Amino acid sequence: MTGTDRPEPHEEQPDRHQHADHTDGTAPRIPMPRASLEETGKTLPDPPPAPEPLVLEHRVLKSLLGAWALAACSTEEATAVEEHLGDCGPCAEEALRLRDAVGLLHPEESLDLDPGLRTRVLESCLGRRPPRIPVPEWAVPYDAETARLDALLQDIGDAEWHAPVRLRWFDDDGPVSRKTTVAGVISHLLAVDGMVGLALGLDDPLGPQVRVPQDPSYRTEAYWRASHFPPTRAVRTPWRDQTHELIRTVSFAGGGSGRLPVPYGTVPVPGGTGPEQQQTIELPLRDSMVDRAFECWIHAGDIADAVDYPYAPPAPRHLHRMIDLAARLLPGTLAERRRAGLATPPRQLVAAGAPGRSLRLEIEGLGGGEWLIPLDSPAATGSREHEVAHVALDGVEFCRLAAGHVSPEEAAAGQDGDREAIRDVLFAAASLSRM
Repeated sequence: MTGTDRPEPHEEQPDRHQHADHTDGTAPRIPMPRASLEETGKTLPDPPPAPEPLVLEHRVLKSLLGAWALAACSTEEATAVEEHLGDCGPCAEEALRLRDAVGLLHPEESLDLDPGLRTRVLESCLGRRPPRIPVPEWAVPYDAETARLDALLQDIGDAEWHAPVRLRWFDDDGPVSRKTTVAGVISHLLAVDGMVGLALGLDDPLGPQVRVPQDPSYRTEAYWRASHFPPTRAVRTPWRDQTHELIRTVSFAGGGSGRLPVPYGTVPVPGGTGPEQQQTIELPLRDSMVDRAFECWIHAGDIADAVDYPYAPPAPRHLHRMIDLAARLLPGTLAERRRAGLATPPRQLVAAGAPGRSLRLEIEGLGGGEWLIPLDSPAATGSREHEVAHVALDGVEFCRLAAGHVSPEEAAAGQDGDREAIRDVLFAAASLSRM
């Protein structure tokens, strides 16, 4: 509209409730509002009658409490239940308990919940009705740690599966690392857990056509090479299925299966050369499952760091099993380092079962305890009377050392006694790590 078309202020404007006269026969561009019923003078209709309240028996109302807690009742039923709760104390208590229980039924969405909630709920349920096929105690840490990692994977986006992760471990006297992605870490866990599956008679995740030594590094590299494309989040399903199958299998096999040997690669025979002079490293299944729980936790922490997500240590009793396994492996690892010329020779020859020099390893905090580490022979027994050194470490710090994530020189350890013995044991702890 131009300035010449704008009506003067004194001109009378048509009432907006009146229809403009369109002589050309066209409809108005803006329809006029319809007259309300009040303007017509007609009588307003009566409002619909309120529905009759439901009158239900006590047993029916009690049976509706579960549906009411889930917000699955009709409006009339919900009203009847709520009026009943004001008069019936037992039903009110039951309704409150059911509402609290409903809060635990939401789908997995975040790790910000109390990490011990799942364990407490399971323990409460199993305490009331023990499982028909119980999980062996030595397999419970693996069950818990794989469930925690799976919850973390549920919480990350598609792009974060390609976030860079650096696998770190300790080899001989120095740190080693290998760059991969979040999906690559899960592929690594899938391949190495497959060694336990093979010992139990399960299918190999590498496939029957792949023939590689039963060694964590060889199997991981073979799995990565066999993939036509870099691993994606699709690897989560076979990894998760395998963890469930492992737990199911060891549960049906019973606690006696814990003695089943699981191969973990080979080491040279002292004085021998060539591939035929190799000694197979084996762990009993009960220790192997704890070892897999330990590595699952460590690599879950690597993934959490890569995607900037908080991740708590394992439950104290599970952490104690992991520390105990590492402490029991220290004498053999120390002997291997001596054969390789990486540790000081023993001070004396000790017969099997006889007491020799000992180092007292004191682990503080979560999963803590004390272990006497024989220094002169893995077949010797630790003895307080022959203690020559004392090392004190935080539980999580010791596990990070055993995982190769902290160097022996950087480990925050309280030390007292024979310096050579302390150095040898700390380096042996770091040498427990591998890819």
